[in-house]
Amino acid sequence: MVDATPGILTSLNSGSTNNGERVLIDYKEALMDYRVADLPVMQFFADPMTTDTGGDIDITFAKPSMAMEQIDEGNTPQYQHTKLRSERVAVKEWGLAVGVTRRMIEDSRFNEVEMALNEARRAVDRHLTSQIVKVIFGAHAADATLGTVAIDETTTEADITTFSTNPQGGFFGTSATFDGRLDSYADQSLTTLQACHSYQRATGDDAGDIALSNISSAMTRMSKLGYKATHLFISPTHYENILKLADFASVFVAGDNSVSPANGGNVMPTDPSNNPFSQMLNTGGLVGQLYGLNVVVNPWVPTTRVGVFDLSSKPMAYVERRPLTVEEANPGFGIVGSYMSMRYGLKVVRPEAGQIIINGASG
Repeated sequence: MVDATPGILTSLNSGSTNNGERVLIDYKEALMDYRVADLPVMQFFADPMTTDTGGDIDITFAKPSMAMEQIDEGNTPQYQHTKLRSERVAVKEWGLAVGVTRRMIEDSRFNEVEMALNEARRAVDRHLTSQIVKVIFGAHAADATLGTVAIDETTTEADITTFSTNPQGGFFGTSATFDGRLDSYADQSLTTLQACHSYQRATGDDAGDIALSNISSAMTRMSKLGYKATHLFISPTHYENILKLADFASVFVAGDNSVSPANGGNVMPTDPSNNPFSQMLNTGGLVGQLYGLNVVVNPWVPTTRVGVFDLSSKPMAYVERRPLTVEEANPGFGIVGSYMSMRYGLKVVRPEAGQIIINGASG
C-alpha cells in the first residue's frame, strides 16, 4: 500500500480501497521508444573516411593549373605541373561514461543498464548532429566545447581557413583569392567569383524570414562557381513562412486571357495547360521541392540561417580513426557502467558546394 502523493509513474488502482492504494505503471516501453529530432547528417553532408593513423589527417585536392598554348613548328611547349590544395582535418577523441549503481539494478523494475546505454547512444547522435550542423551553417554563436566558430557575411576567407582558430573550416568567406581555395571557373572573373562568397545577408532581418529571391540568388552564385544546387535546408519557422507564400495563388484565380496588361489586369491564364504555376498550386509542390531543390525541414537547422547545397559533391569530410567503442567500466563504490569513446575529425573541404543565407538580428 502506498500513501504518498501520486507522481508521474503512479496511477490510482481501479480496485483500490478507500485508503488510496496505488500501483506503479510500467513505462518502460514508452521510455525506450523516446526519440529525438533526427537529421541524418552523414548521409547528407559528409564523405566518411577511415584511417589507421592517429593525429591530424591531410586531404589533398587538385587545382586547375594547366593550360594549352600555341607553339611554333618544331618547338616544344613549356612543361607545366599540377597545383594542389591541402585540407588538414583535426582528429580528436570524444567519450561518454555511463554509470549505474548495483542497487538501481537490483531494485528497479526496468533494465537500468539497457536504458542508460540507449540514452548514451542517443547522446552520441545528438553530439554529432549538433557539431556538423554548426560547422555547416557557421552557427551564429561560437561553441567552445565543439570548437566551432561564428561565421557571418563579413567573415573573411583568411579567418575561415586559419587552422589554429577555426580547425573545422567553412564555405567561402569574403576576399577569397585564387591563391587559396577559390578556383577559376569558365570565363568568370575574379571579381565575379569573389562576389559569390558563401555567406550572404538575407532580405529580411527577423529570424525565420525567407524570400524566394534570396534562394534564387544563392543558386545563381553556386552556378557561377561551377556547382548546381540540389538541396534547400530550412528550419520549421522558415518552412511556415514559405507556406504562407501560397497566398499568391489567389492572385491568379481571376485570370483571364482576354485582359490586357495595358489596363493593369491579371493576364496569367487559369487554364492548367497554360498556367505555369498550376501544377505547383494543385499538387502542393512547395512541400517537397522548390525551384527544383529538395526541401529538407528540420529543427536542427538554425532559425537564423538557410542553407543551399550541391550534395552531389559532399561538402564535408568525416575522418574516423576509431568508431564508437563500448567498454566495460568498474569505477567501484557499488557502481557498474560502460565507457563509450570514439576518435574522429570533420571539416568543410568543398567550399563551392554551399551557400548560407543569414537573417535575424543575431545572424
